[in-house]
Amino acid sequence: MRITTIGFDADDTLWHNESFFRLTQARFLDLLADHAAPDHLEDRLLAAERRNLGHYGYGVKGFTLSMIETAIEVTEGRVPAAVIAEIVAAGRELLAHPLDLLPHAREAVEALSASHRLVLITKGDLLHQERKLAQSGLGAWFHGVEIVSEKTPETYARAFGRHGNGADRALMVGNSMKSDVLPAIAAGGWGVHVPHGLEWELERAEPPAGHPRFRALPDLGQLPGLVADLG
Repeated sequence: MRITTIGFDADDTLWHNESFFRLTQARFLDLLADHAAPDHLEDRLLAAERRNLGHYGYGVKGFTLSMIETAIEVTEGRVPAAVIAEIVAAGRELLAHPLDLLPHAREAVEALSASHRLVLITKGDLLHQERKLAQSGLGAWFHGVEIVSEKTPETYARAFGRHGNGADRALMVGNSMKSDVLPAIAAGGWGVHVPHGLEWELERAEPPAGHPRFRALPDLGQLPGLVADLG
């Protein structure tokens, strides 16, 4: 059955994202260095992010709130207001960071838009993701944009039903095995993993080894050829 629709993840698939979060986290560790060891702070921050996802969702704003919460916790409420202000400033800088496209992203999107319906399916803050898409210059090649709170098989079934001919005729491309590949395959589509190199702990999952609708590529430059081979 011919693939008619291709979904693309955004962060760390089309443009860099996790590397900027890592830099901000390093700044956070420096700010709290007098109160806790770096590895302890990292564990506490990750725990805060995990429990806050259901409240704040994905993205910079939730990350910033989790940093503030962690700072209050590890200092037992004694964190200086100046440190909180620095954390807020770091989050604001992360929101304003210039967008940097990944290699082959523009060429792959432009090439595939001539023959397939493209849909951007991404998690995160609505305003921030819309701003990044506008900055990327890729928006004109997408037939639809879905900014969602979570990526589940139902998410992909709805998105590919709304913008295409259903999940069974769709292919999802992304850097996250957990969010981009596994649920897309569970919905009946193809899942293509393009690893970024930096992976957030909460996005890790094992690949579906041997699954007929799973593929892995080293970069987006090989995506048009793969799509042509799959038909």
